[in-house]
Amino acid sequence: MKIFEKQVDLNAHLKSISTTNTTIGFVPTMGALHSGHLSLLQESMRKNTHTVISIFVNPTQFNNKEDLEKYPRTLDHDVEKIKIISDHIIVYAPTVDDIYEGNTVSQHFNFDGLENQMEGQFRPGHYDGVGTVVKRLFEIVQPTRAYFGEKDFQQLQIVKKLVQKLKMPITIIGCPIHREPNGLAMSSRNERLSESEKKEAAVIYKTLKQVKAKFKTESASAVTNWVSKTFDKIPNIKLEYFQIADENTLLPCLRKVENKKYRAFIAVFINNIRLIDTIALK
Repeated sequence: MKIFEKQVDLNAHLKSISTTNTTIGFVPTMGALHSGHLSLLQESMRKNTHTVISIFVNPTQFNNKEDLEKYPRTLDHDVEKIKIISDHIIVYAPTVDDIYEGNTVSQHFNFDGLENQMEGQFRPGHYDGVGTVVKRLFEIVQPTRAYFGEKDFQQLQIVKKLVQKLKMPITIIGCPIHREPNGLAMSSRNERLSESEKKEAAVIYKTLKQVKAKFKTESASAVTNWVSKTFDKIPNIKLEYFQIADENTLLPCLRKVENKKYRAFIAVFINNIRLIDTIALK
């Protein structure tokens, strides 16, 4: 397995294996890999001649210093998981300096308002940080296709907008959420949860499934009020936000419109560990 810490070495290797028909699949991650990440790798391997995964905890997308410091860093363990899938996956595990070249600040982006909803409201500057690192990674790897999980659906839409605005020749592919047996969306942050907290967190997806059923006959505001009251009764889980929004614009649903695609988004805290989830409402 090839593991690169420097972009110059990664670029040299990619150039050496490139042919006229080469396609590169890319899976950007912050490490602490789980089955969801591995499924992205498998999808990339099915569709591309080469697959690159980046493992990089990006400092510019954290507005909470404690969250950045506590984010799990498990590179050796991650590499072992990747090897189970294939020895031919290329790993890019750069330092902050290799990515930012001594200028660790976010570029400002206009994502046509996508960045101002939900996560953007509660994590100021977050999507400037996401846009900055994804742009840099795309410039370095120059993939044909890039794969993202739908758990962070807002991020997925923003990355699509980034590629569109910058006219990058990259296809962005969203892949289904992978879940624990109890329905909890797989996340690197789950490693910080105790077993009892993981059991309690099952209520997140359980609530979303009920939301999907209720939205067929009830208004968005009525469903939102029900979710708020539901979490008020759960002492160990703090609801940060719940929103039903248009899938394309991410604007809140004020009144249901036929043939529009809607999605429910949720963020909660369990013992200061932040978890997000989402479900399509059809």
